[in-house]
Amino acid sequence: MSIRRRAAALGAVSLGLVALAACDKPTPLATVTVGQKTVTTEATKNCYPDNNKTLSTAAFTACLNAVPTKSITVHAGDKVRIGVDPKISDKGWLVAAGVSQKTDLLKNKTYWSLDGDSLFVDSTTGTTAKSVVLNIVESDGGKSYLGVWKFKLVKSPD
Repeated sequence: MSIRRRAAALGAVSLGLVALAACDKPTPLATVTVGQKTVTTEATKNCYPDNNKTLSTAAFTACLNAVPTKSITVHAGDKVRIGVDPKISDKGWLVAAGVSQKTDLLKNKTYWSLDGDSLFVDSTTGTTAKSVVLNIVESDGGKSYLGVWKFKLVKSPD
């Protein structure tokens, strides 16, 4: 092998290692399916700390108030199916519509289904919203929160 080829190979390997070192480790995925449509998202970096650290109260609040990047339409009578990566289910997770908790802690379950119509009803006022933010929250079962995944559910006008 010529010196030029060796240098080119060494350069390519070095560039590849530098590129990999600059990448963020992907977070576990959460998925929402309604009918035949599915959306999947990762938690944003600020909403899923590295090394299984917990979110501070301020960070958790900021994550709950953040704007979701993924959305899906829900028709009357639809089921909203939620799936999470096994890394999330091992510790436990719950579902909230806005800040209103819709499930108890789900441990060792990677899938849960909810009645779509109920997600749009405010439990305190009884009013129906045109859209709601679905928060999937990884929790250790206590008062600590480890991650937040967000989806916007839009109620179909029909």
